[in-house]
Amino acid sequence: MKVKLLSYNIRFGGGKRESRIAEVIRAASPDIVVFQEATDPRVIENLAKLTAMPQWAARPRHSIGFISRLEIAHHEWHHPAGAKHSFLEIALAGSDARIFGLHLKARFSKWSERQRALEIRALLKGIEKHQEGVHVLVGDFNTLAPGEILDARRMPRWIQALIWLSGRDIQRETVQIMLDANYVDGYRSLHADERGYTFPTWDPHLRLDYIFLPARFSDRLTDCEVIKHPADVALASDHFPLLAQLEV
Repeated sequence: MKVKLLSYNIRFGGGKRESRIAEVIRAASPDIVVFQEATDPRVIENLAKLTAMPQWAARPRHSIGFISRLEIAHHEWHHPAGAKHSFLEIALAGSDARIFGLHLKARFSKWSERQRALEIRALLKGIEKHQEGVHVLVGDFNTLAPGEILDARRMPRWIQALIWLSGRDIQRETVQIMLDANYVDGYRSLHADERGYTFPTWDPHLRLDYIFLPARFSDRLTDCEVIKHPADVALASDHFPLLAQLEV
């Protein structure tokens, strides 16, 4: 079964921007959308209607939600100890495949990177029972991969101050944990020489949004693109969405 999966941080719940967000989703034509900052269930319900995706779920003050045209067998939020946001487990009907949507702690500093590292370790521990099956981890990781450049001059001054206090750079621990656990950075595996920036839409210079899958299933990812069209994508949110095509 082929599945087109869109990961989309819709910023502050997406309220009053539903029409623009829906236009972006319709243009990408995914089968399922995993949202971050989906804190208002009314917005997610409206997006489900605007995009003709009858399956949806969201909870107040929970960052992760979804809409889907595919039948969902099961979904459940999990909140590991110490994590800022819960993560969402989504099981597709007619398949053993699972999608885990997540949103890690924001801010750029060595202290917040340590928190993200704790969060991702807790998540990986929580999904150990699914390690043998096809599964993906997707969402806003709020961090940089090893080797990627941070141009602090393009950041707000308060973030520049945090980076300076952190030693003028930030650690790249979180993504390295994923790689060490034998997961593949989906976008980078298909685009070795492209930046893949997803944030912010008005001055893209950071890749914060990722899809990871176990290395033994890396061939199940057949495409992965940052969505920068239609033009309203720059007004719909501060993140460009990430679209992946999977064979599950």
